[in-house]
Amino acid sequence: MSSATINLEELSEIIEGEVHFDDLHKSIYATDASVYRKIPLGVAYPKNNQDLKTIIHFATKNNITLIPRTAGTSLAGQCVGDGLVVDVSKHYTKILAFDEHQKTVTVQPGIIRDELNNFLKPYGLFFGPNTSTSNRCMIGGMVGNNSSGTTSIKYGVTRDKVLELKTILSDGSEAVFNELTTSEFNQKRIGNSLESNIYKSIFDELSIKEIQQEIVKEFPKKNIHRRNNGYPVDELLNYEGFGGSNKTINLAKLLTGSEGTLAFTTEITLQLDDLPPPKNSMIAAHFNSIQESLEAVVIAMNHNLYTCELMDKTILDCTKNNREQLKNRFFVDGNPKAILMLEICTNSDEDSNNLADKLINDLKEHELGYYYPKLVGNQINQAIELRKAGLGLLGNIVGDNKAVACIEDTAVEVKDLPNYISEFTKMMDEFGQEAVYYAHAGAGELHLRPILNLKKKEDVVLFRKITNETAKLVKKHGGSFSGEHGDGIVRAEFIPLMIGEKNYELLKRIKHTFDPNTIFNKGKIVDPFPMDENLRYEIDRHEPEIETIQDFSDSLGILRATEKCNGSGDCRKLPEAGGTMCPSYRATRNEKDTTRARANALREFLTNSKEQNKFNHKELYDVFDLCLSCKACASECPSNVDVAALKAEFLHQYYKDNDIPFRTKLFANNVKWNKLGSFTPTFTNLILNTKLTKKLLGIAVERSIPKLAEKTVYSWYKQHKKRLLNQPAKNGELFLFVDEFTNYYDANIGIDTIELLTTLGYKVNIIEHEESGRSFISKGMLDKAKEKADFNVSLFKDLITNEIPLVGIEPSSILTFRDEYLRLADDKNAAKEISKNTFTIEEFIKQEFEKKHISTESFTEKKQTLKIHGHCQQKSLSSMEPTFKMLSIPKNYSVTIINSGCCGMAGSFGYEKEHYEISMQVGEDTLFPKIRNTNKETFIAASGTSCRHQIKDGTNRISKHPITILREALI
Repeated sequence: MSSATINLEELSEIIEGEVHFDDLHKSIYATDASVYRKIPLGVAYPKNNQDLKTIIHFATKNNITLIPRTAGTSLAGQCVGDGLVVDVSKHYTKILAFDEHQKTVTVQPGIIRDELNNFLKPYGLFFGPNTSTSNRCMIGGMVGNNSSGTTSIKYGVTRDKVLELKTILSDGSEAVFNELTTSEFNQKRIGNSLESNIYKSIFDELSIKEIQQEIVKEFPKKNIHRRNNGYPVDELLNYEGFGGSNKTINLAKLLTGSEGTLAFTTEITLQLDDLPPPKNSMIAAHFNSIQESLEAVVIAMNHNLYTCELMDKTILDCTKNNREQLKNRFFVDGNPKAILMLEICTNSDEDSNNLADKLINDLKEHELGYYYPKLVGNQINQAIELRKAGLGLLGNIVGDNKAVACIEDTAVEVKDLPNYISEFTKMMDEFGQEAVYYAHAGAGELHLRPILNLKKKEDVVLFRKITNETAKLVKKHGGSFSGEHGDGIVRAEFIPLMIGEKNYELLKRIKHTFDPNTIFNKGKIVDPFPMDENLRYEIDRHEPEIETIQDFSDSLGILRATEKCNGSGDCRKLPEAGGTMCPSYRATRNEKDTTRARANALREFLTNSKEQNKFNHKELYDVFDLCLSCKACASECPSNVDVAALKAEFLHQYYKDNDIPFRTKLFANNVKWNKLGSFTPTFTNLILNTKLTKKLLGIAVERSIPKLAEKTVYSWYKQHKKRLLNQPAKNGELFLFVDEFTNYYDANIGIDTIELLTTLGYKVNIIEHEESGRSFISKGMLDKAKEKADFNVSLFKDLITNEIPLVGIEPSSILTFRDEYLRLADDKNAAKEISKNTFTIEEFIKQEFEKKHISTESFTEKKQTLKIHGHCQQKSLSSMEPTFKMLSIPKNYSVTIINSGCCGMAGSFGYEKEHYEISMQVGEDTLFPKIRNTNKETFIAASGTSCRHQIKDGTNRISKHPITILREALI
């Protein structure tokens, strides 16, 4: 055991929070959203300020550095280091004080930006800076980076909003940094405390005329509001004692943007703004070139815009392949090289429309752009979501070439932007590069990214060259090399170039005064780590060849499938942000339980493991344990990292060297046991629902075990087949996939489906097919799942056509034909053809209704309120719109979709005793409260058998499959 491990054991015993130093935690905290990787000593989760003081003293005693971390979405490597990561995202998450009259709020650093604004909205206030990561980034990280985002042209940057920071200094003492008058400033300089020494040093340094002149000479132009190179000493020159006109000085401005290198912040007081005017419109102007769009920015910024954002063709093309973002492309016309999103806000629709028309006419008069759709209402939100997804979507580039964050944070004056980008483009042409352009054009900042393969030495050399040459170009235009993403590792080396050597020496002296022992975030801003070392991937490495049973060729193999995770952290968004990803993180708030952690851990072990079977690691079993295989990441993750597929493959490979637990075999082979149990269903149901049986099987005693039906769907169909097939089939025919869950547990739903479709004029064909294999997939027994896939594909390949589709009832089963079978089946072409004509029952009925084969007149006119809870895999691989449209066929049915996330059951997951509490917590996050708040007369519709059982166990409400509701509505 190393000394570092011994020390961290000691630390874990003397703080109230947790300390982890196992290989799993070290691997998942080795990266952030940047290109860097450094294995830390471990990670600490402090619960209170005393914990933080203890950690700081521990770091001083053991000569280690502390890496502050919130959501870990930093693009420049701020959260990467070889010290102890101090994660405040779990316990420092409170709103501490709110003053509506003064429009101020005090928060802990771990509160999420959107979470704060949801609290403020009823008061007509908000915290203005709005990053693309706003649904998971935290205020502490925004202060660390001086974040800005889409709203900065109207509301400024984080530094403009910070009024006060409560901190713990490097000696463990507490200090409050806020606005001071000259007399208060002078008083602070008295004494021998570290805080007093800080004020003395600042005064002594910045009172010198030569230093003031050097700062003015070398720092970025003052009217560039996005500037964050090093420490913002230029901001302090506004104080009258240092040559400015302000009567007060606030060192909180200095700490904002310091990336946790000067002090550890525990409380943040912010100035708030009134919400923007309620009536807005957005012009999504289309352009034939980047240069044309930037010339348009200069014109557009004369129109009092609230946002002015750019997306280039590369970003737009990425959205074509993202399930979640396809619906947000509705306004894109043709194949534009760039789109500017220009938002106007007023107090009336008429004014908003008039101003929008003036802007469009101005662009047309200057012959800029070719298409100018006006977006309103939710259309604007959709366009914003499309733009926000940009960073993550860049991870969709298949292979080792990636859009690399290194020069993506440059900011210049808006009037300089066309010339700057023209020179930049010429420079990139010389490097043989076509960069990606997008983001905050109205603020003079574009997120420029070269496409590089950082696994190759020549591209790593190019990585440095491009960064260096871009820094020189930015300096030429008086711009800021770090606009809103910070210096981190990737740009800190270039601070001397950007602000001059003399100013850089000043920054080093400031750092030494605050933190003489480099306790806080070593390697950032001063004395930086080299920008081309400590990369995620070993240069010119021999890529591990990893055989899998599933076909990951769409990502060029499973390793590259894991590498698609770029760390953007979308999987950390909370329930109020909507969507489903990631249910286990929402329940535990542990980084270990995120999609990102699972992908990072798998990548780490597949890349670096010395085991013959690289999957054979208990750490991987632990990190995948709470994955519910909900598939939300396959659509909601901008990079489409399908962790459910990765988990299934991991388990399959892991079980080659480890025994498959008895309970796992039991659940996986449920069809086999259900077939036996169905001979005496009453007796089987009685035995399975005893406490003794549950304990013996490792099932939570609180759970109700689903009861086997008295008669299976197959046996009922055989009895009624002649009657059913003799009825007229005016609307054609289909094959019904009788899944294993419907057949044995929910036979009544299968019968409802057959009777409804037959009544509506369809011939329902049922043949003896195999089970879907869903249970085998979820338990990692992929060899068995593959057998089922191959059999079913072979059986249906000559039966399923455009005219005769395959239709299923249980989403998780029928959707295997559209998802897992494409990875498992030997006959890929047949599997793909079948998938094109495979539908959930809701999709099929919606299509038939739109074809007018089904009419409203067939159903009751009775009024009924319905609420739909969507099955996770249905939301990911299909959508909830078909269910909504299907249940809206009866003309007086009032239908809404519950924004409910995951129910938490996830097949067998919620039955397993060790997962029961997490399962119920997932349900409590969103679904259970919303169902409890519905009127008892309201119908709850849920397609998934697991969902219906979870709703019953969690709320004592009965929910119905949508097909049952529709059958009951027949007249």
